Amino acid sequence: MKFARLGPVGKETPVLVLEDEVRSLADLTTDIDAAFWASDGPARAAAAHAAGELPLLEGADTLRVGAPISKPGAIVCIGMNYAAHAAESGSEPPTVPIIFFKTPNTIAGPNDAVTIPRNSTKTDWEVELGVVIGKRASYLDSPDQSLEHVAGFVVANDLSEREFQLEVSGGQWSKGKIAPGFSPVGPWVVTPDEVEHQKLGLRSFVNGEPRQDSVTADQIFDVATVIHHLSQFMVLDPGDLIMTGTPEGVALSGRFPYIQPGDVVEIEIDGLGRQRQEYVAFGSQA
Repeated sequence: MKFARLGPVGKETPVLVLEDEVRSLADLTTDIDAAFWASDGPARAAAAHAAGELPLLEGADTLRVGAPISKPGAIVCIGMNYAAHAAESGSEPPTVPIIFFKTPNTIAGPNDAVTIPRNSTKTDWEVELGVVIGKRASYLDSPDQSLEHVAGFVVANDLSEREFQLEVSGGQWSKGKIAPGFSPVGPWVVTPDEVEHQKLGLRSFVNGEPRQDSVTADQIFDVATVIHHLSQFMVLDPGDLIMTGTPEGVALSGRFPYIQPGDVVEIEIDGLGRQRQEYVAFGSQA
């Protein structure tokens, strides 16, 4: 199943996306949030659809596509999880997962315009497989238990300001990760039964020119390992989002220019959809 949120910012309608139509979930849940996942929302949505209880959302294709998840309690990111990206960053591949955090208010819709931060000269793109947690995970005994805690998978763009991240960071990365709109997510959350998540192609483009082109099989730490590892140090709650790292092909490599006002970044993952963001200068929307 595919779950999405359509409509104006702050007034999105939760929906079930089918092959040729969109059904409203507004009578079933107020949002695609922690409560939805914790209450077995996908099973309830499937039952309601089978019973003919989900109304058709007319004009769905004319509505803004919002982020398909609302108010994650945590956004946990895995750094340098593809060996080639670690190399282009000037680092050796990590021997344990590297983590950092983004703030929930960085979440944006997949096609929303992104404002380049004030004083930024090194805004960068990162296509990533996102994992939405569906059941609380704490001190899992082994990676074999991890996937039963996954609600679904999603396209995520882990936008970064590299000067903020690396040069004025004080040793932490988050300054370069937490600008408004720096976590475009969506268009959908796709349930695990529809995704071979370790065999997905993921790609990025800037102004139509290819940048990244890899597969999730190239991850150093696969999804199950990441969830198990995180559960030894923190509690993962329903609705939390894990960004699992980006492959090579970003501006940090020195091979491509950083994002400038007017640029268009597109990212996609097989079976999970495509994003398109236009980038605007700080202050231009005032």
